[in-house]
Amino acid sequence: MNEKKEAYRKLCEEEPNIPLFSQPWWLDASTGDDGWDVALVEKGGLVLATMPYLKGRRAGFRISTQPWLTLSLGPWLRPSTAKLPRRIAQQKELLQALIAQLPPFDHFRQSWHYSQTNWLPFHWSGFRQTTDYSYVLPDLTDLSAIWDGFQENIRKEIRKASGRYQLCVRDDRSLEDVIRLHGMSFNRQGKSIPTPRPVIQALDEACARRGQRAFFIAEDSGGRQHAVVYIVWDANSAYYLLGGGDPVLRNSGAASLCMWEAIKHAATVTRSFDFCGSMSEPIEQFVRAFGGRQCPYFSVSKTPSMMLSGYLFLNSLRATTQRVGA
Repeated sequence: MNEKKEAYRKLCEEEPNIPLFSQPWWLDASTGDDGWDVALVEKGGLVLATMPYLKGRRAGFRISTQPWLTLSLGPWLRPSTAKLPRRIAQQKELLQALIAQLPPFDHFRQSWHYSQTNWLPFHWSGFRQTTDYSYVLPDLTDLSAIWDGFQENIRKEIRKASGRYQLCVRDDRSLEDVIRLHGMSFNRQGKSIPTPRPVIQALDEACARRGQRAFFIAEDSGGRQHAVVYIVWDANSAYYLLGGGDPVLRNSGAASLCMWEAIKHAATVTRSFDFCGSMSEPIEQFVRAFGGRQCPYFSVSKTPSMMLSGYLFLNSLRATTQRVGA
């Protein structure tokens, strides 16, 4: 028996502020029970800090990165009422204790939830950090205000989809429809879906069993499916997990209409909406237009293996060269 994982499972049943993607059932579905572990700090029987992490090997290297479709991971620290200097000192102690429990690795990378803002002890331990961005609607109680916060082009797209194109948004279609529409966005770019189909199916089953997912597909009167938005949620936030659409029908405004329906649904089940933004400029441009607050979050990494570090650097350089068209 893994006592730390058992303590972590119990903690997650009691603590509502541990994010969805750090929940044991989510990690079980995305990696399998043997695919992850957790660093955990206890004092007097009270869990003070946790950090789930992926276990794995690729080409003989010990790799710990982000599980499939897991948009954030990283540390969780029990909230403290201490004065600010003492609270930061507590964070330092707890984060250092978590780092000390990480197993040996050749490469480590995690994207943290934006609520975790102190990575300094990781810096002192030789980790690096890059800043990524998401967009968040922090309060879903006033949908009229949210609508008013959309860029005008988004409101026009939604009106066009429901008016001129007379699209109907359905929430009773199959997961196969979701995967097909999601895949179309990659096929248009000459790519395949990056997430294995069994992982999508396992996560969908786990979320559906808990009543924590919904998807919205826009169809026209001829039954053609234009676009899909798939969301998951916990008590604190909904997350835009998957999307896509038929490239032949991409000018109908369906993507914006589906997103609006997803936001309205989220307002009935949770408090906020995380677009789980992207560093891809076209995706960022789309989700930014819905008026969310820009939220920076950390991607923390360390690559002790010199061989692997050089390989990753060359891949990064090659990708950068391709992006600038050299």
